[in-house]
Amino acid sequence: MKQRFFCLVATLFTIPALAGDISDAVKKDYDEYLAELFDHFHRSPELSTIETETARRMAMELSLAGFEVTEGVGGTGVVAILKNGEGPLVMMRADMDGLPIEEKSGLANASRATQQDPITGNTVFTMHACGHDVHITSLVGTARYMVARKDEWHGTLMLVVQPAEERVLGARAMREDDIWGRFGIPDYALAFHVSSNNVAGVINVSEGSPYAGADTVDIIIHGVGAHGAHPHRGKDPIVLGSQIVLALQTLVARELSPRDPGVVTVGSFHSGTKHNIISDRAHLQLTVRNTSAETRKILLDGIKRIAENMGRVAGLAEDMLPEVIVSKESVPPTINNAALARRLKQAWAAKLGDDAVVDIPTKGMGAEDFPFFTVDPDITSVYWAIGGTPQEDFDREAAGGEPVPSHHSPLFKILPEPSITAGVESTVVALLALMSE
Repeated sequence: MKQRFFCLVATLFTIPALAGDISDAVKKDYDEYLAELFDHFHRSPELSTIETETARRMAMELSLAGFEVTEGVGGTGVVAILKNGEGPLVMMRADMDGLPIEEKSGLANASRATQQDPITGNTVFTMHACGHDVHITSLVGTARYMVARKDEWHGTLMLVVQPAEERVLGARAMREDDIWGRFGIPDYALAFHVSSNNVAGVINVSEGSPYAGADTVDIIIHGVGAHGAHPHRGKDPIVLGSQIVLALQTLVARELSPRDPGVVTVGSFHSGTKHNIISDRAHLQLTVRNTSAETRKILLDGIKRIAENMGRVAGLAEDMLPEVIVSKESVPPTINNAALARRLKQAWAAKLGDDAVVDIPTKGMGAEDFPFFTVDPDITSVYWAIGGTPQEDFDREAAGGEPVPSHHSPLFKILPEPSITAGVESTVVALLALMSE
């Protein structure tokens, strides 16, 4: 275990008095401290598993705020603990990794940082193209607020700075590093994600599943190589692979209830080397998405059944049937505790106004590794979204103008102030609702 404690002269670093209501206090801290911190993080993104400088800066910020900080949890992860009397243990998580993308947002503080990609070994541009810079800046703002208002709550606050969310490795790695054994099992676990799909500053929370579960699946198809002019002498893995791809489309269409969402996408099909050679091998790469354990089982069992039996249809021997490999880079669906989601909705509406909270269903089947913190054991949890796009950008798109960039786009950008302040406000209100009884 590696711990680091930081000292700084009070004249250089002070926790603000944060007088007034939550919104006024957070806005003041944003103007005086968090805006500059966000600018630093946005200009300096780091890739999954090698977020060394980001982790170091977060450890420093949280330690200076008054937390006991442990670094190196699950790789570059950081855990910060603040004990404030008897009460619940509540965890708030923020992910910190960037992406191997060259930023083309046109922003004045656009990242020009580069890093050696740990997967490819190539030097690549890096970018916070998913808003994790908002998450960690808001976590610092939350830490500063909760320290300044210790008289308003009691219990133990656990702030988790998670690495490698983009590769769905970080949460699992922190669990494997015994985060619960070392720091305690939370009574509640919370997290949020900034969203370019929602109006800046709005809190979007669902009582269901805001993020899908995802499995990475490979299908290895064996064949018998032959000359392209003599196909009867071989077993063509490209034809078999094509039949498998088409058959997989029936899983969602005919084996799931029409109201039960699921996705089976074949993202890659590789086979062969030359026009007139029948290959002896093909490789399919799939992503499989679901919102429940039952749906996941139907899809994964169905993929295996279809692949193997299509091999039998093609006349392959039993020891040559297609192999279905489910990667460890898989995550269960994120499922909010409905009762807690309703409780937080009421708290947010009461403190921040009814118009600050919406429940807009998630479009698409994006995935998150946050559930590794909330299952086995099951922990009561809520994951919400904070809007990051100005209303005028949506209006322009609706009028036929420039579309709003998506996450993971080189054009991705959010409006920092309302995103960060709403991130801090929503987190603080949630924490106070759980820790001030």
